Amino acid sequence: MEPRRNIQYGAHDGTALVGDLYLPESTGPHPAIIAVHGGGWQLSSRDVYRFMGPYLAAHGYAVFSIDYRLTRDGENHYPAAVHDVRAAVQWVRSHAAELNIDPARLALMGDSAGAHLGALVALAGDSPDHVHACPDDPYANVSTSVKAVVGVYGVYDLAAQWEHDVVSRPTDNITQNFMGFPPMQDRRAWYAASPMAHATFANNGTAFLLAWGTEDDIADPGQSKAFLTALKQARFFVRTVVVPSAPHFWMTDPIEEPGSFTGFLAPRLLRFLAQRL
Repeated sequence: MEPRRNIQYGAHDGTALVGDLYLPESTGPHPAIIAVHGGGWQLSSRDVYRFMGPYLAAHGYAVFSIDYRLTRDGENHYPAAVHDVRAAVQWVRSHAAELNIDPARLALMGDSAGAHLGALVALAGDSPDHVHACPDDPYANVSTSVKAVVGVYGVYDLAAQWEHDVVSRPTDNITQNFMGFPPMQDRRAWYAASPMAHATFANNGTAFLLAWGTEDDIADPGQSKAFLTALKQARFFVRTVVVPSAPHFWMTDPIEEPGSFTGFLAPRLLRFLAQRL
């Protein structure tokens, strides 16, 4: 199927925010997934979901794969991307009727940095830290709550990722680039910007599916395991998909390719969505 491309869902600081929409051909209203690409908050695009978008649409789920402002040249530090993802959820919910989408059945899905953004918006998008950030947005008063989150090899504790990157990529510390300052300057701000901080009883109405590869050397699998523990402690519905031998950067793999890591995830993802979305 061909998506509807370059749909503008908002504009922040003079930047048009766009996404590609994959719609099921069956009658609706359909549940919908807002997909948020990874890339260390500074690279990549909505094209990451060029295979997963059609796959999910063929199984009855609308997918809106978005671009957001990237942290580059000293611009667009946190929370810029968070505000963009919030705007995408608000746009989908506000246009649900014309898109034949059920506004009560929305989910966020992201890989790597996109998993961080999706989880954070799901857990804290309507918190005082974010809800009044963009009062001029046309849908600023629309809720960003979602029923489910799918996080694939995500970053859920920024300070932990910073410590990992100090060793593994000292010349390109992606979390410090994203935040704009080191954790030693304001540790509370780093924690508040992490989904881990918001895995609380008050937020446990959102279901989670966490997927990661056993051989990931970019986002330590310990990130997902620690977040899993925090979610369980707060009584979230949470399921996991542990992908044997998988590294990082495989959400762009064709699903039908033999041995594809996305092919391993796909049927398990459908089972989770059928249960919780």
